[in-house]
Amino acid sequence: MKTIVKQHQAVYEPIGNLITYRAIPTASIDYLDPFLFLNHHGPQNYKPHNSGLPFGPHPHRGFETVTIVVDGDIYHKDSGGFEGTILPGGVQWMTAGKGLIHAEISSEEFKKHGGDLEILQLWVNLPAKFKMVDPHYRDLQKNDIPVFKSDAGKVSVKIIAGKWEGTDGAYVPLVDISLYQIDMKEGGKFTKSIPADQNVFFYLIKGELIINGEPAKSLRLVEFNHDGEDITVEATSDASILLGHALPFNEPVASAGPFVMNTEAEIEQAYEDYRVGKFGALRA
Repeated sequence: MKTIVKQHQAVYEPIGNLITYRAIPTASIDYLDPFLFLNHHGPQNYKPHNSGLPFGPHPHRGFETVTIVVDGDIYHKDSGGFEGTILPGGVQWMTAGKGLIHAEISSEEFKKHGGDLEILQLWVNLPAKFKMVDPHYRDLQKNDIPVFKSDAGKVSVKIIAGKWEGTDGAYVPLVDISLYQIDMKEGGKFTKSIPADQNVFFYLIKGELIINGEPAKSLRLVEFNHDGEDITVEATSDASILLGHALPFNEPVASAGPFVMNTEAEIEQAYEDYRVGKFGALRA
């Protein structure tokens, strides 16, 4: 089995009135190549006639955003002409590539009626050869994502990308990255084999687990060594996990605000291109 390096506590960093925990980067971990960043918004309840999510038009270049809607919704629109509303259980996968401007806000329906909200956004790096590809966006609703169940239904795996027990995921990324959302009932167990040379992204959204013999609580990012292949998980309460794995790119990472490139010069160029309008335009 893989041994655990450390469990990293997510940091509470609210954005206005939006409950937010940042799992990566924190003071104890920078990134897990190619997984760069995770914000966990909520869970919280919005009253009717609310202002919704605060993420108005902003640019990105050089990486991908994967947004997972547990509760509530998120409306996406960008300068490339892509648009969509993701409902509970859905996922949006956006390749920023050479650059675009997008907004991620709540639907008019959610702002009018309110309700529960919980959303995770993961940033996944792109290798140098793909950083300047044309932007792309795809929305996946709950029913678009294959689900694999095991342990008499106590383990339910939403296969967002990659493969689980022979079942292909809903999305095929530019590079070989696997990503799953796993819901477990108390007492459920599973074992996942991941090649020793891949980096593992394991975030405990909620609940309590025993992971390779070590207890873990919610809002923890579990970092693994490269000394084995198996991860065995047992739920000691109802629990939910975001699990990803991929070969590291082993390329330099330069990041500033909404841009992730390989050099500082490329970051400066991204800011210049944004200033002169090369990312297109999106009205507030």
